[in-house]
Amino acid sequence: MRREKKAVIIHVIGQNEKNIPELLSRRDFSTLPPDKGIMRIDIITVHPELIKSPFEHSILKRAIAKGIVEVNLVNLRDYAFNKHKSVDDYAFGGGAGMVMMIEPIANCIEDLKSKVTYDEVIYMSPDGELLDQPMANTLSLKKNLILLCGHYKGVDERVREHFITREISIGNYVLSGGELAAAVVCDSIIRLIPGVLSDETSALTDSFQDNLLAPPVYSRPAEFRGWKVPEILMSGHEEKIRQWRFEESVKRTKERRPNMQSPD
Repeated sequence: MRREKKAVIIHVIGQNEKNIPELLSRRDFSTLPPDKGIMRIDIITVHPELIKSPFEHSILKRAIAKGIVEVNLVNLRDYAFNKHKSVDDYAFGGGAGMVMMIEPIANCIEDLKSKVTYDEVIYMSPDGELLDQPMANTLSLKKNLILLCGHYKGVDERVREHFITREISIGNYVLSGGELAAAVVCDSIIRLIPGVLSDETSALTDSFQDNLLAPPVYSRPAEFRGWKVPEILMSGHEEKIRQWRFEESVKRTKERRPNMQSPD
């Protein structure tokens, strides 16, 4: 008998993506019933224990504890069709490495879709779209997502052709599997959800939100070993501080990410 799987979920609202930063700043769950505005992320993996840890610590753990976020780790082996729970086989045409078979993945995705309507079925792949802040903003406004973690030499191409709606990469390099990449995607989405960060404006002032890197930040003490905090930051003049931060962001972006688009 197939084991019953726990549902793990994420909460977000908003469908209009014309002005995503503005929508992010306006989202508010305070007037919603507790069962509304919920976004669900199901992560399909052959190694659920590998991806479990990031959700048990720090910001993600607090988001789950607050009841804002839940994430469902779906063990693909539960959908295998043989007694050995195999999910991979040799590639047609030969060559090194194993390939994740279509049948367990199809069974899994179709089972999930029979219970939930998903906005995207995402495959974590090194040749997918590169994850960036605008993409994280967009995904955080979706309702329900499936993240499929590849492994071995990847998945049967028919999975990508018939089940996947979007492919995402976190960089131009190859990992042993998609689990760590999926955790990165989840983190980038979850932190944008109202109530996750203690200061909800924090995520909106992060690097890349305005096509700029974040400015330098300082904390106590004001002087350490002769290294001083810029006086403007202790002036209490909000407009001058805002302007200083903007200028420092522009300067840092030009120095470190010269190919990034300049703000309007």
